[in-house]
Amino acid sequence: MATAAKKAPARSKSDKLPNLSAPKPAEFTKEEELSAYRHMLLIRRFEEKAGQLYGMGFIGGFCHLYIGQEAVVTGMKMALIDGDQMITAYRDHGHMLAMDLSPRGVMAELTGRRGGLSKGKGGSMHMFSKEKHFYGGHGIVGAQVSLGTGLAFANRYRENKNVSLTYFGDGAANQGQVYESFNMASLWKLPVIYVIENNRYAMGTSVSRSSAETDFSNRGASFKIPGMQVDGMDVRAVKSAADLATEWCRAGNGPLILEMQTYRYRGHSMSDPAKYRSKEEVQKMRSEHDPIEQVKARLMEKKWASEDELKAVDKEVRDIVADAAEFAQNDAEPDPSELWTDIVL
Repeated sequence: MATAAKKAPARSKSDKLPNLSAPKPAEFTKEEELSAYRHMLLIRRFEEKAGQLYGMGFIGGFCHLYIGQEAVVTGMKMALIDGDQMITAYRDHGHMLAMDLSPRGVMAELTGRRGGLSKGKGGSMHMFSKEKHFYGGHGIVGAQVSLGTGLAFANRYRENKNVSLTYFGDGAANQGQVYESFNMASLWKLPVIYVIENNRYAMGTSVSRSSAETDFSNRGASFKIPGMQVDGMDVRAVKSAADLATEWCRAGNGPLILEMQTYRYRGHSMSDPAKYRSKEEVQKMRSEHDPIEQVKARLMEKKWASEDELKAVDKEVRDIVADAAEFAQNDAEPDPSELWTDIVL
């Protein structure tokens, strides 16, 4: 810790918080639009299948679906370079798929099978891949924020120019350890992007009822961490904000907050009937702001893809998800001896 403190640039009392605003949405090429469409569609179809398997009893415990929020991880991933890390909370399936983890491995972990990414021992909320620089899936609300800050500390110590993407939700934004992390990250100018996925309802309470400051991009102001609000339902807006944020961090400017204004279509978890909002509200978001439908409309408007071509992409994605589900339902369960592995005594 002392080494980092000595190396950190001196701050002046006159330092002012930079006034940053979200840049215009990126102009995607045909290839970028198609790539974003496919990646978001894979997350959507995967989560739909996970919901089905949960209902059938193949997935036990908790299961938090990412349906509606696909543009956030997809756009952020497009700005990363090799070695950049990602860490998130328990709504993590989409993040894993965005980091190119195997759909088979993710689904098998959901069903507690030997071929799962955590050997069937982590379940929905706890999956990791050091190879892909994905550091979880964490079930304790806000716990990943301090860990993601630690990843950024390691990057700065090693002077490797990598960035830690640390995701958390509007509910976790009220946790104390988040602000302890903000303080250290700002003090030592750590290369961490705090991505607040504001899906408006935390575990079931509207942000207007639970948060005194509902502009989450301002949450780092007292720590001199700049932030910006981003349309988290538009993958192009996410990508342009991600480009700005990663460049900011790689230049040694310290942490940055991106508040992604997004929306989950399902409840907080599979056990949540989401009666705290109206069906009309959800349908309005689906019909006017769906991240996948926005890309589909642009592809067809620009004649970059036909209806039949996009249907073919959907079929390909559905086949991948069906294969993952088949594998996850038939793979062997972990041997009882696995209880004693991966334990530090």
